[in-house]
Amino acid sequence: MNRPPNTPHHLDDFDDDVDFDIESKNGEDDILLPPMVYVPAGEYILGTSKKQVMVLYENEEWAKEWIDDGMFYIEQPNHRVKLDAFEMGRFPITNALYFQFIWDSNYRVPKDWIGFRYPEGYKEHPVVNVSLDDATAYCEWLNKQTSLNYHVPTEAEWEASARGNRYLIYPWGNVFDPWRCNTAESRKGETTPVGFYSPAGDSPLGVSDMAGNVWEWTCSRLIEYPFNPNPPALKKGEMERFVVRGGAWYYSRKLARIAAREGVLRNYYTAFLGFRVARSLTPKEVEEKERQRKEQEQKRLENEKH
Repeated sequence: MNRPPNTPHHLDDFDDDVDFDIESKNGEDDILLPPMVYVPAGEYILGTSKKQVMVLYENEEWAKEWIDDGMFYIEQPNHRVKLDAFEMGRFPITNALYFQFIWDSNYRVPKDWIGFRYPEGYKEHPVVNVSLDDATAYCEWLNKQTSLNYHVPTEAEWEASARGNRYLIYPWGNVFDPWRCNTAESRKGETTPVGFYSPAGDSPLGVSDMAGNVWEWTCSRLIEYPFNPNPPALKKGEMERFVVRGGAWYYSRKLARIAAREGVLRNYYTAFLGFRVARSLTPKEVEEKERQRKEQEQKRLENEKH
């Protein structure tokens, strides 16, 4: 990813309204937990199919160049992977969520912060200027507070959350719409608060901001498909790059596609890169989540009858 010109933040004042009166797992009032979405166990699609490439070729001017230059190869072949049930963060981690981690652990602050605070008015914007190590440290801290098994998602978990079990190019469908996400075409010129485009831009599972706003870290190394959760050892002289997903506000729609993959070094950080968390579930939690999901589906069907 190429660095664009520096984009200034509004740093003249800071937000003093950080609210910790959020119920936690233990009933305490000092732990903000990220909202999560349940993703059932099953087979999920990864990658871009030949048919989708042709759809893009027929509808997007940039696709011909990508075909000629072989730039779709890193997203192919499209294939299925089996995943256990898990939870995915509904939104990217916000400045407010990351602030409590900084405050409690005395961890280093992101580059665009001054002191221990994020810029005024950016409380619900995604935290940026964080490396993969920073994202991992946040998860480790959150696990110490909650014992809830948070982690940086794999790219398979990320893509499953973005498309469900449907053959989609974008989280909402196969046609790009600048009113559903924050990319260069949306002309926002900076990050937007998480959920700003919900529900119109949400995935079929109800996960927000999977297209645009900020790139998001995964814990998966960038290697050729098919997906391998246990990639081979690095070759001599090979640099270890990790997959980031989703595109960002500065970048065009071509990189906001569900299957688009970019790779960066784990210590890389930029004003266009953040992260969300996933959570592993115990068998008992899965059983309860499945019960709730079936109840919700039954209610939906009953409502449709009326």
